[in-house]
Amino acid sequence: MPERVVITGYGAVSPLGLTMEETWQGLISGRSGISQISLFDTADFMVKIAAEVKGFNPVACMDPTTARYTDRFTQFAIAASLQAMAKARLKIDDSNRYDAGVLIGSGIGGVHTLTQQFTVLVTRGPARVSPYTVPMMIADNAASRVSIITKIMGPNLCLVTACSTGADAIGIAYQMIKHGEIKVMLAGGTDAAITSIGVAGFQQAGALSRNPDPQKASRPFDARRDGFIMGEGAAVMVLESLDYASQRGANILAEIVGYGATSDANHITQPAENGEPAVKAIELALAGINPDKVDYINAHGTSTPLNDLSETRAIKKAFGDRAHKIPISSIKSMVGHMLGAAGALEAATCCKVLETGIIPPTINYEYPDAECDLDYVPNQARTGDIRLAISNSFGFGGHNSVLAISKYS
Repeated sequence: MPERVVITGYGAVSPLGLTMEETWQGLISGRSGISQISLFDTADFMVKIAAEVKGFNPVACMDPTTARYTDRFTQFAIAASLQAMAKARLKIDDSNRYDAGVLIGSGIGGVHTLTQQFTVLVTRGPARVSPYTVPMMIADNAASRVSIITKIMGPNLCLVTACSTGADAIGIAYQMIKHGEIKVMLAGGTDAAITSIGVAGFQQAGALSRNPDPQKASRPFDARRDGFIMGEGAAVMVLESLDYASQRGANILAEIVGYGATSDANHITQPAENGEPAVKAIELALAGINPDKVDYINAHGTSTPLNDLSETRAIKKAFGDRAHKIPISSIKSMVGHMLGAAGALEAATCCKVLETGIIPPTINYEYPDAECDLDYVPNQARTGDIRLAISNSFGFGGHNSVLAISKYS
């Protein structure tokens, strides 16, 4: 019989705070974490704003040597993982080292390191490039470092599915536990791509907002949206089989009840116009569950013209007339697009919604779009009896990933 999979901990580092609780307070107050870019000189850039993590000191959660030889995206993952384990009161020792695993993905990997060391290569020559360059920049460094620090010795995996990465990491970890392959997983995503090459690349692809106002630029589903805002950070969850969590007396925060993943097989950056593959991902996540039971949708909601329209169409097709009655919000209006970390933070946000009954708003929703006409919880948080939520994540390459998370009973 398949195992039930529960969530017992979560941690986050985001543009709104250095913990999940700080982030949550920012979300429900409708506060924007977007500001002028400080991580590099934007003098030659059209885009000068992003959602940076502020005040982060890696030495607060790791020794100085580890901090020195890890990229920013890995540092974020370590901090979020240790928070999640503390929240779950999960101790790793000789009795359970091989019962636990790590699955932390990254959409981009160590682009800070790559940018810095490429500059060294060009200006000072190959002999001056750091021997730590490759391990610091490869995407699996976050999962590997977390494994080393926590002494978790089960599966140590990294997954890369662009902006669906965080959701897919949680979804695959859920499936591994559900089918009895492992008892506990640290799962989530991390990214830190606010660098000159990262911003330039997305800027030239036409994906980023050209709105110069940091507080107003990210406006999912609004008629005047014109692109997303780069974000950074990490979010990690502790997932366990219900049996294991019960045996150790863990406090259960929520339960994962479904996961669906599909591919558009259509275009490398543009979502399928009709939204059908996204509809199928929603249906797979809700397999065996009445769609009428869904009380809240955490949208992918990037603030791009194509994504928001395609996602709205998919929600309408998946839920029919009831789509207009389900509260939907995009926290990217406040934290920007955290790339590989986005889906993980949004899943953790669903847990907080289930715990508190508070629905975070979609800020900057000021000008209704004739086709994006659902209930996006505009501008102010709302309360409600939320028992089942879904979290949508869609990524470059045509990835569609949906998690279904419910109150535990």
